[in-house]
Amino acid sequence: MAKVISTLFISADGVAEIDPDWHMPYFDENMGRAVGEDYDAADVLLIGRETYDSFAGAWPDREAAGGDDAPFAKQLGDMRKVVVSRQPLEFSWRNSELVDGDLLEAVASLRSDAGIRGILIPGSISVVQQLLAAGLVDELRLLVHPVAARKGRRLFDEGDAPYHLRVTATEAYPTGVLRVIYAPTVAPGKVGYDEIKDQVPGGR
Repeated sequence: MAKVISTLFISADGVAEIDPDWHMPYFDENMGRAVGEDYDAADVLLIGRETYDSFAGAWPDREAAGGDDAPFAKQLGDMRKVVVSRQPLEFSWRNSELVDGDLLEAVASLRSDAGIRGILIPGSISVVQQLLAAGLVDELRLLVHPVAARKGRRLFDEGDAPYHLRVTATEAYPTGVLRVIYAPTVAPGKVGYDEIKDQVPGGR
């Protein structure tokens, strides 16, 4: 079964709507390597309309320009891109297609396709939120910046139940950025104060 992986740049206070003013100063070779690893783990991109418009407005031109980032631009162009949009789209970027029907059903179908290795969701907050709620995200790969953005859309919206996560990997970069990879997990058993009071300072 293909993994569904969400990769996001995020502030320390949970804002995943990127502002270049607080994101760009922290981008270095470590973050570049992490991003490369995320894209190398997948052969399908699942992206929302806004992310598609942003990517398609930049990466084809970068590929054509043949600069330092042209190989990565070509990698993106060669990948299958499945776009989530409520409106019909005329695609200008190769290997792009519209989600066929219901998002959750489409992702479940992609996930069970034996010919797909991984499905990467870069950005696309609303898509990630819908899939988290449906239990269809296998990994959250977060690059946590050492800044409280204080405004912008947050990854975790309000809901009736918490998402429980386990940490599968961490890295700390010299810039202060933390790479944290989470996977969903079951909720721990209910614990009250009486069960943990011997762990309180001075409780032993």
